[in-house]
Amino acid sequence: MNAALQPRDDAPLAINGKRLWDSLMEMAKIGATAKGGVCRLALTDLDREGRDLFVRWAREAGCTIKVDQMGNVFARRAGKDDTLAPVITGSHADSQPTGGKFDGIYGVLGGLEVIRSLNDHGIETDRPVEVVIWTNEEGSRFAPAMVASGVFAGVFTLEYGLSRADVDGKTMGEELQRIGYAGDQPMGKPIHAAFELHIEQGPILEAEDKTIGVVTHAQGQRWYEVTFTGQESHAGPTPMPRRRDALLGAARVIDLVNRIGHAHAPYACATVGMIQNHPNSRNVIPGRVFFTIDIRHPDDAVLAEMDREVRDGVARIAEETQLEVTEFEQIFYYKPVAFDADCVASVRAAAQRFGYSYRDMVSGAGHDACYLAQVAPTSMVFVPCVDGISHNEVEDARQEWIEAGCNVLFHAMLGRAGR
Repeated sequence: MNAALQPRDDAPLAINGKRLWDSLMEMAKIGATAKGGVCRLALTDLDREGRDLFVRWAREAGCTIKVDQMGNVFARRAGKDDTLAPVITGSHADSQPTGGKFDGIYGVLGGLEVIRSLNDHGIETDRPVEVVIWTNEEGSRFAPAMVASGVFAGVFTLEYGLSRADVDGKTMGEELQRIGYAGDQPMGKPIHAAFELHIEQGPILEAEDKTIGVVTHAQGQRWYEVTFTGQESHAGPTPMPRRRDALLGAARVIDLVNRIGHAHAPYACATVGMIQNHPNSRNVIPGRVFFTIDIRHPDDAVLAEMDREVRDGVARIAEETQLEVTEFEQIFYYKPVAFDADCVASVRAAAQRFGYSYRDMVSGAGHDACYLAQVAPTSMVFVPCVDGISHNEVEDARQEWIEAGCNVLFHAMLGRAGR
């Protein structure tokens, strides 16, 4: 083990790293893929199996379980004064279609390990401690992402959240009922402090040989859904000047979005991640194309400028290619997030206590913590992932990183929960 990962002799309390690792590997069997990843899309039967396993483990650790109206699962370890607002941690259990076995679930099972370790050390906290599974963080099956934590924080209405539909028209409300996780607890409640543990999903920590990322901010994001409509026509007899090719328009927007990202380097990100071409026949000029746009930046003024460039560019390209913009909707937006200074300091102090190497950083990805930060003091703990790869079946992390991050979480939460 790297000397930087060795706890100092004066660090009296630590989590059980092997137990945490074993729990992650056991959970990874649910929805396991051939390349070592997982596929547990939100509110599928496999998502239900993962939730059920977590609930069983949490009850075995002495927790009570409550589920709210968006299917968010709260596992609670009572405090000395159980009327006090809890210190919470957690993340998500759903994955991308070709996801990794650490993204999201590490934060859930890391929180469970905190509770197990509190039990091991015989610690009774002043405040209750809770671990949460947030529903549909990924936004892969149901858009937008982080919708259930958004409802919890009051960003979205409950009706909006439950009505989100997948490509087959199945809504979140219907699927929560089907898998047995349509809870009755009302949305939202007081929280004393919140922490989220996560792999970095980027290359910075590993490249700099740092063990802990102390997350001070998160990028703002805007998501759009766009449909170009042209005219389907035979690919052979239709002259090039007379074509209204919807896919051509989409291709030009894809290039535009990429150029916008580069123009606002080094912090901007701009992506077209989904495209649906109709009728998708090899000898028919496409008459309709649906696609998505995702732009991100840690400065809201720059993000607004990127938004203007996207909107102006889509309109211009539609005119040049003789297409109609039959849909242009911003379905998701949150401003850049500054996490709570005291919670950030708790994470930094915990890393220092164990002698772990660390650095302050901005999260490039969206997380449920970004919405929680609107209603409670919140911060995040990052650990490296191999080659910075995530949202991929080959996503990986070293066991000592996983243990170190949970040790930091343990002490940050313990400091806020009291003993």
